[in-house]
Amino acid sequence: MSISRPEKLKMETADMTAANIERIAGLFPNVITEIEDEDGNVRKGIDFDLLRQELSGDYVEGREERYDFTWVGKRQAIIESNRPIQKTLRPCIEESKDWENTENIYIEGDNLDALKLLQESYLNKVKMIYIDPPYNTGNDFIYNDKFVMGRDEYDEETGAMDEYGNRMFKNGKDRGRYHSDWCSMLYPRLKLARNLLREDGVIFVSIDDNEVHNLRKMMDEIFGEENVVGQIIWRTATDNNPTQIAVEHEYIVCYAKNKMKQEVWTRPSKKGQLIIDKYNELKLKFGQNNQKISENLKKWINDAKKNKEVDIEGVSHYTYVDDKGVYYPGNSANTKPGGYDFDIIHPVTGKVCAKPANGYRWPEGTFLKAKERGDVHWGSDHTQVPKIKKRIETATELLKSYYYEDNRASTNNLSTLMGKKVFDNPKSVNLINTILSFLTTETDIILDFFAGSGTTAHAVIQLNAEDGGNRKFIMVQLPETCDENTEAYKAGFKSISEIGKERIRRTGEQIKKEIEDENKQAKLGEEPKPVPDIGFRVFKICDTNMKDVYYSAAEYSQETIEGLVDNVKEDRTDLDLLYQVLINWGLPLDLKHEMEEIDGFTIHIVDTDALIACFEPNIPESVMRKIAERKPLRAVFRDGSFRDSPGKLNIEGIFKTIAPDTKLRVI
Repeated sequence: MSISRPEKLKMETADMTAANIERIAGLFPNVITEIEDEDGNVRKGIDFDLLRQELSGDYVEGREERYDFTWVGKRQAIIESNRPIQKTLRPCIEESKDWENTENIYIEGDNLDALKLLQESYLNKVKMIYIDPPYNTGNDFIYNDKFVMGRDEYDEETGAMDEYGNRMFKNGKDRGRYHSDWCSMLYPRLKLARNLLREDGVIFVSIDDNEVHNLRKMMDEIFGEENVVGQIIWRTATDNNPTQIAVEHEYIVCYAKNKMKQEVWTRPSKKGQLIIDKYNELKLKFGQNNQKISENLKKWINDAKKNKEVDIEGVSHYTYVDDKGVYYPGNSANTKPGGYDFDIIHPVTGKVCAKPANGYRWPEGTFLKAKERGDVHWGSDHTQVPKIKKRIETATELLKSYYYEDNRASTNNLSTLMGKKVFDNPKSVNLINTILSFLTTETDIILDFFAGSGTTAHAVIQLNAEDGGNRKFIMVQLPETCDENTEAYKAGFKSISEIGKERIRRTGEQIKKEIEDENKQAKLGEEPKPVPDIGFRVFKICDTNMKDVYYSAAEYSQETIEGLVDNVKEDRTDLDLLYQVLINWGLPLDLKHEMEEIDGFTIHIVDTDALIACFEPNIPESVMRKIAERKPLRAVFRDGSFRDSPGKLNIEGIFKTIAPDTKLRVI
């Protein structure tokens, strides 16, 4: 009997260079040629002289002068962003929190590898990225992404590996490739990150004067100059060691994936709520006496502005009160000639009201609807222009290009949470929370691949607690070692990633307790406030689960392959295999996972029927059939699951008969 074998999963990340060549071949097949690589293998390549000619209406000869941004190592950085890797994410349940129910992800390892591993599972799915990369001050460490010479050779010569085998080095200003090394590090990461953003997605990058100029040029190239959104100036604290100018700020550069997909970013005014609270307090005191309420409200607002006790800038003009609440009279005049021209009759004098010189800014229908609602602010007589009342409840605010917060408060808050100072200069939770509140809705995915102490995760959980949202975070952090002389090391934290994970755990428990305490004080009949998702699944980047022979199968005869016992490394578990399958099949890492037994054989069920996997050896035909009867969208088995079974079961035939729509693969 002939054996029909299902297709094997390609257990490595996508080769984006090969994919790009295929796209170009579809447009210009004549520019495709054959080239020999460094190993002597012949593969497809591109004749770039022909391609340049195809893209030009004139004869192309040599390199023309042009505006260009480049550095030593840029070509290699581009190649590195496209280079596939043979790595995986190994689940670490013991370091996770609420593994079975959480939808949050924490990845420990090199963020370049992480971004490659996430390419298919999260392609076009992330709403917002925030990162705080090294500022290249000359004192910080950056990833080493120089691969011109062999990686082992380079690492041995430069001492670039830390004790975990991660590529890192201190990029001092005396290095000849000071700016180039930093650009080569960040460029491929930004390039890969763009792929993960939704069409309406946005990226924010914190930076200071050392590299803001190079960052902007890189992002212009990767995201397109037309997609720059703006730049936030964050005033933090006075520089204690100034030179000619005391530096008191840093930047947050913002780009959209597609600016045409962006709307104006607004949110309900939190400052407006302060005025609403004060109005309610005065109403209890003065009852229906609107004049008295208004007088006291104006006094409170003026005092607040003068003494800066309460920040109400932007809404301090809401000082008018009527039977419906607080409002301000919106300007009804058009900003330039040619506005709407119609007559408005004053309700007391019965005469036509005075009109703005440029006409009204809104049509007559808008005014009539406002009149029906009682939302017209009339002058004392017809000599004054009528206005439409803007209610405090509808007040919104914009994300501003200037933000002030002394970041020493962030350091103190984190130290209080962790019991001692374990991290220098963490980013502001309030700042990231503010950005999130303008940009994200309740189910969006937020990515931070320079996670540091976990500030972004903290902000996501906090905002979910405030508005009842279910935003999900993906954090990526290298297990960068803590110096033995630091407070963090003395407190038991051997790496930055350990600090980040513990911070998220403590943040979640603190917010949970605050909500539970608040619910205990709730009035009868009030809905209890829900506790947000405070868990996270931990994954660690590691070499592939498959033995090296798996990747060089082309060098073996079919008879040799048939004789192999297994292609999975001995120390890998079923969960290791399952999550590498999810990555390679492009499925999210937060899907619900359950385990069942069928006739004594363990099966893994992902998202009900999205995927069923069984990695046990010698699976009998009866179990294969029961799995097929569930008709999952995908089914996957270990190669050794049926190779040695009696009669070498025709598994593909079983699924074609029972579940023809199931995609069947083996590893």
